[in-house]
Amino acid sequence: MRPFHHSRGEEAHRHHFGRRGFSRHGHGFEAERGEGRGRRRVFDSGELRLVLLKLIADEPRHGYELIRAIEELTGGSYVPSPGMVYPTLTMLDEMGHIAEVKSEGARKAFAVTDDGTSHLVEKKEEVAALFARLAELADLRERTDAMPVRRAMGNLRAVLIHRLGRDSVQAQTVHDAVAIIDEAAQRIERL
Repeated sequence: MRPFHHSRGEEAHRHHFGRRGFSRHGHGFEAERGEGRGRRRVFDSGELRLVLLKLIADEPRHGYELIRAIEELTGGSYVPSPGMVYPTLTMLDEMGHIAEVKSEGARKAFAVTDDGTSHLVEKKEEVAALFARLAELADLRERTDAMPVRRAMGNLRAVLIHRLGRDSVQAQTVHDAVAIIDEAAQRIERL
């Protein structure tokens, strides 16, 4: 739902933080803050292929281990879905960048091939930037997940739902609430 009121501060806030919460330098990664709000798009498919390939090059892994590794690298702020990881592993295998290796249990583990290693060398700078992005997400999570910040955000959410969720809410009340939130965002940005 689009807000009723657009101010210059809101446009600056949206430009800096992105439509869904956080974006950086046009790289196409976004992280939506909050629990239970769906998946967060962090990589396009080519970028995810490089991240998975690098993790497999570090040590042979299966899909679940790759998902957990990315979660750990981001401090829990991003967990790729199996629906993204497993098809990407299939693609990497078809490209000849990884190959299945013997592993314990029913899960398929993969190791990097010579072609995969060569590809990583060619994309060394891009891979480094992607892992820096993962570290940035972890850092952001650490800074913004402090208990007082979560409590304050919860309070704001609760009061908005309570105050603006009424059937009789006036349009001016919505405008006023948006203006207060925009002003708070601007003041926090200046800290």
